[in-house]
Parts: sequence; structure tokens; C-alpha cells
Amino acid sequence: DPHLAQPNAILEKVFISITKYPDEKRLEGLSKQLDCDVRKIQRWFRHRRNQDKPPTLTKFCESMWRFTFYLCVFCYGIRFLWSSPWFWDTRQCWHSYPYQPLTRELYYYYIMELAFYWSLMFSQFIDIKRKDFLIMFVHHLATIGLITFSYINNMVRVGTLVLCLHDASDFLLEAAKLANYAKYQRLCDTLFVIFSAVFMVTRLGIYPFWILNTTLFESWEMIGPYPSWWLFNGLLLILQVLHVIWSYLIARIAFKALIRGKVSKDDRSDVESSSEEEDETTCKKTLSGSSSSNGANWVNGHMGRSYWAGE
Repeated sequence: DPHLAQPNAILEKVFISITKYPDEKRLEGLSKQLDCDVRKIQRWFRHRRNQDKPPTLTKFCESMWRFTFYLCVFCYGIRFLWSSPWFWDTRQCWHSYPYQPLTRELYYYYIMELAFYWSLMFSQFIDIKRKDFLIMFVHHLATIGLITFSYINNMVRVGTLVLCLHDASDFLLEAAKLANYAKYQRLCDTLFVIFSAVFMVTRLGIYPFWILNTTLFESWEMIGPYPSWWLFNGLLLILQVLHVIWSYLIARIAFKALIRGKVSKDDRSDVESSSEEEDETTCKKTLSGSSSSNGANWVNGHMGRSYWAGE
């Protein structure tokens, strides 16, 4: 296999014991020691790093788990919110606050979401490493902080709106990644473009003009600001900043997909390629942080997302 690093005891020792990313000075030293071209040594390290990357099946299983959760929790959220008055009139989020009852359905919704984002927070360190690790880490922190803080302060009504909004696009991203791993490129492209449209509408349209409008202005008008009000809205605004960053990355890839007829390589891709090798076509998350995430993975603003291909 031309993409596998050929056995070499000296290079393997450097790779394992010293560095996986040798600098120019070390590369020149290895070149003289092995009487080998620097470019060939660079290629060996690149191929050796890729050998440590997880196989497609591992990535497929990870995306399948997230797709299943996002889809199920989104359906549960829509079913629950459809019969809730604050879904149709956001001012209901602040009526009789903070003396609002915590129903069983609302409690389950919150606990499921909080447990999932805690799992993302910890699994991020052992899952497939992405270039948006830091963004997704911030997203997960902001999301967990928002869920916990809103639960403690009984801001659960508006909290359910935030959660459901972020879940609306996350399962589409995971579906696009599944199609990509299964080599259904046309389906992947279609799902990714749909995801991009839903993401833009929910994160750059509905979120600021519906969610932030009620948390910043309607709440100020009906109950007035208080110390924790500033923290709550500060976390929501951090999510909005992450939404803008992810939207730019998603728009760039979606634009290339429309121009070229296929989704281009994920900027966060966990596989390196050389100038001589063809770019692998992969679909993108997010956030997600993933991460989402929500946004978030979102990124879930999840953040989550990013996403992408993720979170």
C-alpha cells in the first residue's frame, strides 16, 4: 500500500520517542543519517501519522451514535414543545418567573441533554481528534454551563427552546457524515447542503431574533435584570459568536460543493494528504461541537458541534 509507511527502525524511534512532527533541522539530520531525500522522510512521517488515525468504521460508529441521539432528542423536544405555550409565545417564558412548575417531561428533556453534553466533554479527549478541538471545548463548556445554570435558576422554558433549536440541524450533519463514510457522495452532498441551509436559518436567523430577543429584551421588560441575568445572556452571546464562526466555515464548504458538484475536504479533517495525493472528499460538522453542538455541536451551538465531520 503506497499510503503505508515502510518499516524503518530509526524513523520509528524518532516518531515514538521524540516527535511525530519533526522540524526542518531534524529532517535534515535524518536525511544525512539515512542518506535519503528530505521530501521522502516528510512523506514517511505523514503516512506514519495517518496509520494511527482511526479506521472509517470507527468514525462511522461515532457518527451513528450521535445521529441517533440528535434525531431522537429532537423529535422528543418538538413533541414536548408543540403543546407548550412558550413555544408559540416566548413571553410565556417569563410569566410567573421564577415560580414555574417543573414538569416530568421537561425534567427528562433537560437531564438527557445535560448527560449527553457531559459525555461529549469527556469523550472529546479520546474520540477522533479534530482541528476545532478548542472551539468545541469552549462550546461544550458554554452548553453545560447554560443547561446547569438555567436549571438552577428555573429558566428551563427558554432553555428548552435553545436546546431544540440547536438539535434541529445536528442530526443532518451526522447523516451527511454517515453517507460520506459509506461512499454515497451524492447523498452526502445533498444532506450537507440541506444541513447548511438549516444551520444558517436556525443559528443566524431564529436564534438571535427569537431566542436572544426574548432573553435580552422581553425578560428585561417583564422581570428586569438581576446578577445571574447577565451571566445567562453572556453565555448565550458566546454561543452566537461560535455560530458565526461555524457559519463561515460551513458556507465556504457548501459554496465549493455547489461550484464543484461535490463537498470539498473538511478543514478539520483528521487525515493528512500530500500535494501528490488526491484530496479525500469528506463532509463537514461543526461544530460540535460539535459539537455540537448546540451547538452548539453547536458546534450544540454545539458547538457542535461544529461540527463537524464534525462537531
